[in-house]
Parts: sequence; C-alpha cells; structure tokens
Amino acid sequence: MTSDGQGAGGPRRPVEDEVDVVAEDTKPAAKGGKEKKGSFWRELPVLVVVALLLALIIKSFVVQAFYIPSESMENTLLVNDRVLVNKLVYHTREIERGDIVVFSGVDSWASEINVPEPSNPVSGFFRWVGTAFGVVPGEKDYIKRVIGLPGDTVKCCDPQGRITVNGVPLDEKAYLYPDDQPSQKFFEIKVEKDRLWVMGDHRSVSLDSRSHQGDPGGGAIPKDSVVGRAFVVVWPLGRATTLPIPDTFTQPALKAAALAESTSPLLLGFAGAFPLVTLRRRYLPRTRVPTL
Repeated sequence: MTSDGQGAGGPRRPVEDEVDVVAEDTKPAAKGGKEKKGSFWRELPVLVVVALLLALIIKSFVVQAFYIPSESMENTLLVNDRVLVNKLVYHTREIERGDIVVFSGVDSWASEINVPEPSNPVSGFFRWVGTAFGVVPGEKDYIKRVIGLPGDTVKCCDPQGRITVNGVPLDEKAYLYPDDQPSQKFFEIKVEKDRLWVMGDHRSVSLDSRSHQGDPGGGAIPKDSVVGRAFVVVWPLGRATTLPIPDTFTQPALKAAALAESTSPLLLGFAGAFPLVTLRRRYLPRTRVPTL
C-alpha cells in the first residue's frame, strides 16, 4: 500500500460509501421480515379454524376426551380426571365384560350432577366446545363398567357377598372402592338382547343399572347408546394410566359359563330331537322308494 492510501488495485472507496452499501442491502431484508410477520398473523385465524375442524372430525369419529364429573367410578377415575375414549374399537371387536364405557343417557337416565343451563347463546357455544374437547362435563354422558353382556344372568350376591355372572363369582377388589360392598341392593337379572348391565366402581354412590331396574330393559342400557371405550387417563399428568380389563373378567370359568349359557338352547334342541327320531323309527312305517 502507498502512503496516500491507494492500494495496488486502485483507489479505495470511502468508508461512508461502504456503510451506505451495507444499509441499502439490509433494507429489503427488514421489509421482507415485516411482510412475513404480517402474513403469519393474517393466516393464524385460518390455521385455528382448520385445527378446530380437524379436532372435531377426530373427536366425532376416532377419539374423544371426556371429563369425569362425579365420584361414581372412584378410585379408578377421580373427579376432574380426563379420559380418552376410543370410538372405533367396537367396530373391530365386541364389547367385553370389564370394559369401561361412555354412553349417552339422553331421554332415559337422570344426570348424576347438576349442570346449569347456559345463560346465553355465547356461553352455550363455549360450553358445547368445552364438552366436545373434554374440558367441561356433558350433562347426559355417563361412564360405567360393563358387568353383564346380552344373555348373561347377573346376580347379587353369593354367600360370600360377591356378584356372580352366570353363576361365576367376581373378585372385584382390584377396582372396587375401598370398604365398599359389591352391592347394597340385591338383584337378579337376565340381560336382554342388545343390552348391557353396567355398574360404577364406587358402588355406594353410583346411580347405575341397579337404580334403573324399573326402566325398559330392567336397568340394562342399549348397546347402541355406547359412545366408546375409555382406555387411558390423560389428565392430571400425575395420574396418567391405561384402563385395562381386570383379571376377574378373563377367568376361564366365566368364559365357559357364558359359552354354556349361549349354547344351552341348542343343546336342549338336540337332546329333544334324539327321542323324537328314535320314536319315529320305531313306530312309524318306513316308506320304500321304488327303484327304476
């Protein structure tokens, strides 16, 4: 470099010119950033609406969150718990004993809790949204455990105080509320076709099938009123857990009794058919078919 500030490549640009070039280069970038930020805020309402629509579709056909408002399923489910309910499972398998199901009691069962009516259309809308996403309880949604299936005979109680299904006693200690009796009401019911006998795990406070024995079906609910199966607790996070079928409902004796219950009419039919066939062969003349 020479003493007058000129390098070998020619005269050097003044510092002011370099600053101006940098400033000019950065101006379009700043403008573009503002445009992107403005575009985001314009698109945000659309994104919210799309997200809500997708969530409503999922909750209508696949999985829905439900709020637990009462003590009827303690200690399996506590007040203010949120559970996820699988709405597809019963399209792939039948309802099983021990399943915890959510069902609708519209036009049949009275609510277990007092839910005030919305004071105006706006609060009604927000209540509907809250119910749809499991934030607030549904007035006519119930959650109970399936004890008896169509054709089952459910009875309380055997000499040891246990509920029996088709004569097989249920050991309910794993899920029954501590110190609760299996039932304080004595009953015996044959569950009708397409109905389910359901009971809460907190038997002393649960208004379940036992409290509706005067209703059509003898207290058993219609299968088509079932919304789906509760399979997991998702809130509070400290109580997050799955909701499997208790072992008492998987005992072989219960399945064998159910099979015998369902096949007994067929067996009786065969048992009655054999004597009739024997009598026919003994006393009725045989007709010969002429041969050609």
